[in-house]
Amino acid sequence: MKEKGLSRRELLERSGAVGMMAATTAPWLPAAAPRQGKADSCIFIWLGGGASHIDTFDPKRRGDPRQRKAGSAYDPIDTAIEGVQVCEHLRRTAEILDRTVIIRSCHHDVIDEHAAAVNRVHTGRPPTGTTIYPSIGSVTAHQLGARAEGLPAYVVMGYPSASRGPGFLGARNSYLYLTETSLGPAALKRPHDVTLERQQRRNVLLDQLRSVYLRRNPRQEKVKNYAQASVEGMKLVGPEFTKVFELESEPQALRDQFGGEFGQRCLLARRLVQAGVRFVEVSFNLNFINGTGWDTHNEGQKNQHTLIRQLDQAFSTLLLDLEKHQRLDRTLVVVATEFGRPPEFDSRGGRGHYSKAFSMVLAGGGLRTGQVVGQTDAMGREIVQDPVSLADFHATIYAAMGIDASRVLYDGDRPVPITDSGKPIDRLFGS
Repeated sequence: MKEKGLSRRELLERSGAVGMMAATTAPWLPAAAPRQGKADSCIFIWLGGGASHIDTFDPKRRGDPRQRKAGSAYDPIDTAIEGVQVCEHLRRTAEILDRTVIIRSCHHDVIDEHAAAVNRVHTGRPPTGTTIYPSIGSVTAHQLGARAEGLPAYVVMGYPSASRGPGFLGARNSYLYLTETSLGPAALKRPHDVTLERQQRRNVLLDQLRSVYLRRNPRQEKVKNYAQASVEGMKLVGPEFTKVFELESEPQALRDQFGGEFGQRCLLARRLVQAGVRFVEVSFNLNFINGTGWDTHNEGQKNQHTLIRQLDQAFSTLLLDLEKHQRLDRTLVVVATEFGRPPEFDSRGGRGHYSKAFSMVLAGGGLRTGQVVGQTDAMGREIVQDPVSLADFHATIYAAMGIDASRVLYDGDRPVPITDSGKPIDRLFGS
């Protein structure tokens, strides 16, 4: 048989040659450009304890804790995204939900251990015995640094832990830890009984000792990291950075809109990213309700609505405040937690842990907002559409920050991919 003057054998030979040529040249073809957003800072809101997805951003049929009828504890309400509902206690957020992306299909395999789940969400991968992985905040600090001189790249307002630390990236990429919104980096300030001249003499002597030690021990990378972190830490006591903590300079009406302690942390987070801090984690697990916070076992479920209302007030005000300051498109706001809760209630009306399906939220950051990613079944137990791994979640945050999610870092000589084979959620990028 012939086609256009060529025999079948000739056609096969030619197509084979073309296939060989394509296989040979493919590695030299330009790769697809990585997805990149336009955010230059990130505010990472942490709901420590495991916020219930079906009681917040993924409501299901109404249950009853007293009768132990499985389901959501609250009624759903409509939102600014057509066809999308959230919990009735997220009323303010519902009105501006078009500024957000709800990811309803996050998952991992850690259930019973909070610390392990916290580590998993912060590092985006399971631990190993040979490598201490860096947190997402430390990776961002390592890749981008602060946006201005004399500022930290990474700030944590909440409990310090190894999960939030720099891992193999070293102390230079660790966080500045804050407890009081009004005090700032108090531990870095010069003691009152030490004069400026005395402090300067100390700094000169310390610098000499460091230089001598590092000349004699040139391969001490950890010491170099700590030395550099110390030098940069001294820059943070200047008036420009400490001025960021003067929340009283904000209108009282705005401070009232943000709400209590957690709200004031969110306001400070806006001021920090506005000043040039790259990554700010704001923990919402210090003012525990019923002694449990978001970990709503037993009686912890009873006043969960109070936490949800406080989150609603602070989160919605933060988004509108960033928008007012023309920072929302350049600030990625993340609401994250270590896992969700099951639809069933325990014997005292609370909920256990659940990691097979739970929700996290992205807002602003130049993403294509006003949409929901993923879907769970009728009771929120199983993911039925578009599962998002923690590696994908991390890759999406990195891409939104302009960091190549396929990049490789190095633990000494050992290459470590920046994510555990994660891929950014493609539909959140582009026009």
